[in-house]
Amino acid sequence: AETSLLNKLIRTSLVESSHTVEILQRDPNSPLYSIRTFEELPLKKELLQGIYMMGFNRPSKIQETALPIMLAYPPQNLIAQSQSGTGKTAAFVLAMLSRVNATEKYPQCLCLAPTYELALQIGCVIEAIGRFCADIKVMYAVRGNRVPQGTVLKEQIVIGTPGTMLDWCFKRKVVDVKKITLFVLDEADIMIDTQGLSCQSIRIQRALPKSCQMLLFSATFKSTVREFAVQIISNPIMIKLREDELTLSNIRQYFFVCRSRKEKYEALCNIYGSITIGQAMIFCQTRRSADWLAVAMTHDGHQVAILTGELTVAQRANVIQRFRSGQEKVLIATNVCARGIDVQQVTIVVNFSLPTNQQGEPDFETYLHRIGRTGRFGKNGIAFSMVESQDVVLVEMIEEHFQTRIKQLEPGDMDEIEKL
Repeated sequence: AETSLLNKLIRTSLVESSHTVEILQRDPNSPLYSIRTFEELPLKKELLQGIYMMGFNRPSKIQETALPIMLAYPPQNLIAQSQSGTGKTAAFVLAMLSRVNATEKYPQCLCLAPTYELALQIGCVIEAIGRFCADIKVMYAVRGNRVPQGTVLKEQIVIGTPGTMLDWCFKRKVVDVKKITLFVLDEADIMIDTQGLSCQSIRIQRALPKSCQMLLFSATFKSTVREFAVQIISNPIMIKLREDELTLSNIRQYFFVCRSRKEKYEALCNIYGSITIGQAMIFCQTRRSADWLAVAMTHDGHQVAILTGELTVAQRANVIQRFRSGQEKVLIATNVCARGIDVQQVTIVVNFSLPTNQQGEPDFETYLHRIGRTGRFGKNGIAFSMVESQDVVLVEMIEEHFQTRIKQLEPGDMDEIEKL
């Protein structure tokens, strides 16, 4: 959930994907088509204005296929898989803003998200795209937003978390579920993995009219997502934007054998002084190690940002945004940032210590996601690991696991490093 929120907070542009959208399941009586421009859609001019003001000049890959389905008449149910940053939030926001009747002052669209912060982020997109739709209002069914029993809501769109939405629909009865015409479930994979959320979501959905359009979005398309979707959506069209798989083929990997933390730091300085670096991410196993390294690098005049688990989501988003904009050239992080956050200008990743599990063995998945922060979207990248002599066996285990080669460099081998 935090990764999803961080991506929503830091995205300043869409992640372009060369992959095509796969249609996994469809209604044979319904010819599907995709669009190349927003003008081809049955959108009010106010929504076109809003989408252009947001900086969307043309639809993204997922929007090209999903929007004609979501806006079709009669309404069609949809299950769509697409990663953060591909434009899926804007897609279902356009559907909500198109489906509501602005002259009717009662809830017509429900949107569920797994966390308070994600619900607010979706609301921000609605308010931005719908800025010229003055008669369409949004209400937030989230913790802290109390509505007395018997309150008559006049907002057409209600966004919230499952627990609060359940309370508003059935206990306080401020939302008449029989009048809902569109139901959106965002981040379905997180909903399923979070105890209680899936039951609450299903209970809300089952109370909706049979004619209500269902849109379900997920960053992954695991079997658990499909099983969950089948429980709550009848005869859906399924579409999928194939995920960019992390690969080591375009990442050159090296390691140094160092006798101490001081020697690791010297090797790091040699790398930094010898290679033309766009931006670098350095991963530490512990917060204490990350703090020590940040102090040392700052003392030596480097612009450094630090990202650790005790920061709030908003603080983390701010750190990543500063790094993305180039205000800091180095981001030091613990595993909190090992996956999900794409910063395309990263050219070098350094493992100040290799990731290990509780048994002291290599954490292969974390290693893959760490070094996968470089070499994004087919670009070439370089990854360095600092290891102590007793940990060289970990490097060998990683080589065997991934069937890859990690070349050893000497900490003071300036000539070899400069060739990179």
